[in-house]
Formats: sequence, structure tokens, C-alpha cells
Amino acid sequence: MDQHPETTAITAGRPSLTPDGALNPPVVLTSTFHAGGEIGYGRYGNQTWSALEEAIGALEGGSTLVFSSGMAAISAVFSILPVGAPVVASNQGYSGVMVLLNSFHESGRLEVRFVDVLDTQSVIDAMKGAALVWLESPTNPGLDVADLTTLIAAAKKLGIGVGVDNTFATPLVQTPLSMGADIVMHSVTKFLSGHSDVLMGSLSTNDSALLKRLHDSRSFNGSIPGPFESWLALRGLRTFPLRFNKSQENAQALVTKLGSHPKITRVRYPGFGAIISFEVDGTAEQTQKVCESSKLIAHATSLGGVESLWERRRRWPMESASVPEQLIRLSVGCEHVDDLWNDINLALASI
Repeated sequence: MDQHPETTAITAGRPSLTPDGALNPPVVLTSTFHAGGEIGYGRYGNQTWSALEEAIGALEGGSTLVFSSGMAAISAVFSILPVGAPVVASNQGYSGVMVLLNSFHESGRLEVRFVDVLDTQSVIDAMKGAALVWLESPTNPGLDVADLTTLIAAAKKLGIGVGVDNTFATPLVQTPLSMGADIVMHSVTKFLSGHSDVLMGSLSTNDSALLKRLHDSRSFNGSIPGPFESWLALRGLRTFPLRFNKSQENAQALVTKLGSHPKITRVRYPGFGAIISFEVDGTAEQTQKVCESSKLIAHATSLGGVESLWERRRRWPMESASVPEQLIRLSVGCEHVDDLWNDINLALASI
């Protein structure tokens, strides 16, 4: 039966209905299983992981594996590529991925072709002979939106694999597998779990052979999640649509106000989601002071939680030089929007 994602988030990954059966899956704390079953050993699977994987897979429309972190999930994708394989990727995106790809390129592990995802034709031109196109849309923290439909179709026409980081948009906005992508990645840490208490990642695919290769990578590289973390993530997923929709509503209201503030020179927002990036009319030091002056919005690195967070992204040495020194990334939470705006106003008044 087709369901809305709000319903799927609540119902998927539940135990079978039996008299006096539990409504929620248990936390299965074991490393060892009796012989004769499908799991075999604690590094290969766990019933609590499986419940979370079922729920994320139902939202993304594919079979899912969960990992110990988003970076572990991304690393699993790159690990199955042959040495020297050409990869097309954005020239600005999540800093952890940028560091990883640059190190792979410099060492010869991969041949990375960095592209501007806003220039659709240049991305397509870079695909010739590539093994994988890795797309982040919207990008982090610039919030550039790629033409996924066109780019995925072009890659598939050339027989190239496509992976999409769907962390920012989430399956409430886009489902890349339905567009033809091979892999969809999430930092489950962010919107899916939503409470800033879990580190986890996921990969979803409709290709059974690819799923096995990724499963083997997870098993033999040891990038497995803990059962309790998986249980927490699934608990958070139950309210994911409610949280995301409220945060998105708040973000859309704040974008209008930010755009007319005299101390802000540019607002970046793709029209959906709960992440806003904006640039302050001032120095890097003044921008840093804004982030440190908030009373309600937490000055912290991460996003997607019920609480609002912000930071000057260039405070991190590994952040891309293409990101302006005065750029603040704001992850909008579920607080009352008037309280958020009052806090932003007071912080901007500090410079």
C-alpha cells in the first residue's frame, strides 16, 4: 500500500504484529549469534540495525545499510572503486568529503575531477570515462542546487555510477533513487535522527550486487553502528517529518527577515529545507563574534536537530577556500520563529 512519508516514518521497521508483541523493536545487545541463521556474527548484522535500515529504505525507496557515521558510509562507496578510478565531484561541498577526495586525488587513489555543480554542461563534459559521479545537492554550506534529473540521466546514458548525498534535502524533498541514482547517502546524525545524540550514516540502493559490495565493505572495514545508537536513530526517525516540516517553515520565515537586515549582504537558501547560509557585512572576526553572541541559537558544528545551531564555517581550517570568511551556516530548529529572530537580531547588534 502506498503511504505518505509521514506515515512511513512512523510505521516502517516495526516488529510483526502478534498478541502481546512489542510495538517497538528491541535493542539487541549481542556480538554472538547461535549458528544456523542469516547473521552469523555481530559485525555482519543486528536486528536493531535491520529495523532502522527498513525504515530508511522505505523512505528512500531502496535497500539500506547503516554505518557508524556519515563519513564511514561515504568511505565505503569510494572503497569499492578501483585504484585510479575517475570520479566527478563538486568543487565545494561538505568539508570532510572534500578533505577525503583531495587526499585520494593527491595520492593517486582516485582521479577526482572537481566541477561546479551549477554548470550542468561542464559536469556532463567531465563525465567521459568516469567511474562515479558524486553529487551533493544542495551543497554544504554554499547551498548550490544541482540539476539532478539531467545529470543522473546523462551519467546513466554513459554507464556511469551515481551517488547522491541527500542529507540536506531529505526524502521529503527528493528521492534520487527514483531519478535513477545508484546510491543515496545520509548523515543519519542530522535530520533523520534529529536530536544531536547519534553519529551514524546510511547508504540506500536498488542494485542487489552493489548492496552486497557495500555490505562487505562495511563488514570487513568494521564501520558498523552500535545497536543502541541504531535504536535512538529509529526513535528519532519517527518524528522526522514533523521536525523537518517545522524547521523548514521557520527557515522560510527567517529568510525573508534576513534578506532585509542591513548587516547581512547575502542570503543563500534554495527554497526548501532548514539550512540557511548568509554573509555578514563585516570582518571574519566580527562574523565570529555574531555566532558567539547568541543566547538561544547554539554555537556548534552540526545540523538537523530540533535545536537551532550556527557557526562561521571558515573557522575550520579544512573548510573550502571558496566559502567566504563572513559566511554563517544556520541550521534552523523547531523553536518559535519569533524567539529565533530576536536572538539573531541581538547577535547582529553585537558588531
